[in-house]
Amino acid sequence: MHIRILEFLFSFGLLLIAMTVHEFAHGFTAYKLGDNTAKYSGRLTLNPLAHIDLFWTLLLPLLLFISSNGNFVFGAAKPVPVSYWALKNPKRDMVLIGISGPLANFILAGILATVLRIVPLPGLINLMAVNLLVINVLLGVFNLIPIPPLDGSRILLGLLPDPLAAQFIAIERYSFFLIILLIWTGVINSIVWPAVSFILKLLGVSS
Repeated sequence: MHIRILEFLFSFGLLLIAMTVHEFAHGFTAYKLGDNTAKYSGRLTLNPLAHIDLFWTLLLPLLLFISSNGNFVFGAAKPVPVSYWALKNPKRDMVLIGISGPLANFILAGILATVLRIVPLPGLINLMAVNLLVINVLLGVFNLIPIPPLDGSRILLGLLPDPLAAQFIAIERYSFFLIILLIWTGVINSIVWPAVSFILKLLGVSS
């Protein structure tokens, strides 16, 4: 039991690092594009506590860890607030803000892959670096799924014509249940893991 708890805390700590980088990238990008909402709501920070959501950050990782018998931990942070009309070019900027989070995770994964190739790390540090790399790739790919409040939905909204964007927004009220359904039925796994494996191979890491 104690080993399982330590495994969960280990994976959860790495997930929290990846989520914090992800959300900071959203807030920083929005700030640079003219929206101060994230800054004034205390989200323009690398303090993980500012990005924690009760269900997505705490309960979901624990439920997934228990249900997968300790083989899988995943979750999400509280979405960074963005004021659409505060942006200089709202439709374009929403795409940039949406993609900034996954891009930050991919960049961090790339940095870790480079370090792993050129620096001989001690066993535990090496294990942490590899796991953090995989979690960043997983978080980046998962968030590109176009279901609110995931980043893929922000990107899609910025690309769709206004009439279609308005129709798409209507599914947001059901998004929570839709994401949970897709996770538990394995549909998201069948979409996410092939993409994760492909990116890991590009980075020279076996999944």
